[in-house]
Amino acid sequence: MKKVGILVLISILHVIHSSRDTLVKLTNNGYEDIIIAINPKIPENKMIIENIKKMVKEASSYMLQATENRVFIRSAKILLPNTWASNSTYGRPKTESYDKADIIIADPFISGDFPYTLQYGGCGERGKYIHLTPNFILNDKLLPIYGPRGRVFVHEWAHLRWGVFDEYNEDIPFYISKQGNVEATRCPLNLGGVNKVDVCLGTKCEKADCEIDPLTGVFEDECAFYPNVDRDVHESVMYGQALDPVHAFCNEQSHNKEAPNQHNRLCNQKSTWEIIMNSPDMKTSAPLTNTNIPDPTFDLLQYKDRVVTLVLDVSGSMGTNDRISRLYQASEVYIMQIVESGSHVGIVVFSTDAIVKSELVKIVDTFQREQLKQLLPKGATGGTNICAGVRKGLEVNKKLDSSTYGTEIVLLTDGEDANIVSCNDEVKASGAIIHTIALGTSADKGLEGLADITGGLKLYASDNVDANGLIDSFSGIKSGSGDVIQQSVQIESTATTIQPSKCLTGKVTIDNTVGNDTFFLVTWISIIPSIEIKDPKGKEYKNDQFASDAISKSARLTIPGTAEKGDWEYNLCNSHSAEQVLGLTVNSRAADSNVPPIIAETYMNADTSSFPSPMIVYATVTQGLAPVLHAKVTAYIEPQNGNVITLPLLDNGAGADIIKNDGIYSRFFTAFNGNGRYNLKVRVESHEKDSKATIPKSRVLYLPGYVENGVLVSNPPKPKITIEDLNLGNFSRTAAGGAFVVSNVPSGPLPDVFKPSRITDLGAEFQDQIVVLSWTATGDDEDKGNATSYDLRMSLNSTTLVDDFEKGTPVNISSLAPSQSGLREEFRFTPHNTTIKNGTIFYFALVAIDKVDQKSEPSNVARAALFLPRSSANGVLGTGNALILTLLMTIVAFHL
Repeated sequence: MKKVGILVLISILHVIHSSRDTLVKLTNNGYEDIIIAINPKIPENKMIIENIKKMVKEASSYMLQATENRVFIRSAKILLPNTWASNSTYGRPKTESYDKADIIIADPFISGDFPYTLQYGGCGERGKYIHLTPNFILNDKLLPIYGPRGRVFVHEWAHLRWGVFDEYNEDIPFYISKQGNVEATRCPLNLGGVNKVDVCLGTKCEKADCEIDPLTGVFEDECAFYPNVDRDVHESVMYGQALDPVHAFCNEQSHNKEAPNQHNRLCNQKSTWEIIMNSPDMKTSAPLTNTNIPDPTFDLLQYKDRVVTLVLDVSGSMGTNDRISRLYQASEVYIMQIVESGSHVGIVVFSTDAIVKSELVKIVDTFQREQLKQLLPKGATGGTNICAGVRKGLEVNKKLDSSTYGTEIVLLTDGEDANIVSCNDEVKASGAIIHTIALGTSADKGLEGLADITGGLKLYASDNVDANGLIDSFSGIKSGSGDVIQQSVQIESTATTIQPSKCLTGKVTIDNTVGNDTFFLVTWISIIPSIEIKDPKGKEYKNDQFASDAISKSARLTIPGTAEKGDWEYNLCNSHSAEQVLGLTVNSRAADSNVPPIIAETYMNADTSSFPSPMIVYATVTQGLAPVLHAKVTAYIEPQNGNVITLPLLDNGAGADIIKNDGIYSRFFTAFNGNGRYNLKVRVESHEKDSKATIPKSRVLYLPGYVENGVLVSNPPKPKITIEDLNLGNFSRTAAGGAFVVSNVPSGPLPDVFKPSRITDLGAEFQDQIVVLSWTATGDDEDKGNATSYDLRMSLNSTTLVDDFEKGTPVNISSLAPSQSGLREEFRFTPHNTTIKNGTIFYFALVAIDKVDQKSEPSNVARAALFLPRSSANGVLGTGNALILTLLMTIVAFHL
């Protein structure tokens, strides 16, 4: 806003999960079993259920129209928290859970009711979930701001299911077209409108035509675009779903390739409809001839108490490599500290046959935990009958209320069983979830199949005790109810070989979001070490304060109440005459029921890979769904045969990471070391006090208003998003990411088959009459190492570079030696043999080449333009002969 005679500057700060398969099915053009989960912190309100139903019904017909009669919604499941009153009409979830939901209904940690979708993959790849707030579901005053809920649902579904991106850009709302016009960033370009800014005198404001900013060449910062309600323009759902005439996606004919938006950058200037039509959904869905579709049906499912039975292998092979002791150690941690209070826990052991060691016991306090701990197995003998263990575990789970629906089994084995598939049908019919832990190199390859059937976790731990893998695996098995306040958060997990009289030392930070039920677990191989823990106030805890267990070779210190915030120093000294592995695990729970803890999660882009297909590691760091930025995130990948591979993950919007500063940290993984299972773990640290929580990206566009029949209609003011000091201070987290399986890796040195990853953040601008290009360096193997050289091309037509990079005019860039992957590159040159004048636009694309002449895919197309503003009747400010140089479409500017 600007006042007459007074320049008022108002700056608005725009700051911005293993890849599990969705349970959604597409059958005969209809989506079935969409999961919509309500967070347990939301108070009971039946209108939420009713409005969800209305939204999905509206979305179904709108989706059918927008996809040219191809797909609609046939059914959805609404998961209700057990904090709501029970009802005889509510069903019981089977494998459906909050952490597998397609749509999450939850309050935002940072205020704001903007719908958004968490997308971590590239163009055409599915996202993780849609987040809608309860206020968005209930408050009709938000409808003019974001549009009808069903339309918003389809906009977000296109992100989630079909992998397209927004066609607007809140950070670059305007750009200059090839024709020299200032245009709103939108699609289609023929969607007309007016550009207005509020001019206020006292408390009275009027809308005036926007003025050109002489420094940028586009409209002033507070200018807003008001689109026309044009009954002849039906595109685009990814821009203006709130506009009543819009009921289609931009296609090849209507797509605005010039718009500086994420979709053009990530999808190589292809239209949203082209990407959607290339999806598996559309390839298998011919247009319906009968468009009289049924209304969606809904199942209301409500969580019950958590039921989980440990099904543990005690066959003879578990006696090797100290596996039975490690099983006892890790399952003891799970029972004593990890599993949530209120859960019902049972224990089954199996070898040739299966035996119930404990029927279900409800965890109320430490007494029940100790009771279960005493029943954990300590010896190993016999064969391996996995299905016997699974069947017995299901029997135990069924005894609570005569149903196994939604119950869980934690299945751990190190052995093979030729008959493992014999119980697949029973497992599928049970409606139970089986989490599998493969221990060692010979665990049955069918384990992952049991997890796949039931939607369980797939975990792996090697015999390398330095990796702490078994404890980490158990620590990662948490309730799928969505109640993060009750979940145990792993703060630290480390283990290493320590020489005699040497010490394992370090610091563990208890941050402001955790502190309750905090424990320090020290583990060893031979003899208990000398232990010293010092809290931030200097209080010391030594061996006498720890409860030690000679069987599990562990000692635990439980901190009463809420642990002191700050750095806890530890000093674990090897008192044995020989080297031994010493380990430290620290877990805690939320300190305040109203403040969600910082959570780290990690996963791969796929559960299996066949060499030479590269894989991608992802990690998300969040606080109550709000992304956490500027953390140091490191992945540790342990092959079945070989040493742990360390891989720093980045949130820089380059390589595998598609969007900068969105709290998703990514990297390609190509350092394969043999076939078999690999284990993934990440460590997240913030020691520079610069990590902060922020609002998510890819938010639904707020339209300030529209023009209908020549009349400008203003929407309610955009809701203010107040971001206070959300610096999170020092913290650390570790998280297990489960197992993935790699095949067809050749023996011996790997051939050089990985080309450099595509550059996606190429930017260009004029400085004087010099073109300045900048981008993030790619690598030799995807985003690892250094490329050898670059091939830079330019053109006066962007289509030339998109359709056939080789037809672009080469630019000599041989003087630039590629930097290390992840670093910023800059190249300057003066165009020769071409006329540069006002309005000249150059387009650029870049290819990276490795040492064996493998080439990356061409980069995004960047454009730089030279323009000279002209004075005009509406008050454009110009400087006559001065050249104003601007970047019209640079990914540097809008690549976030």
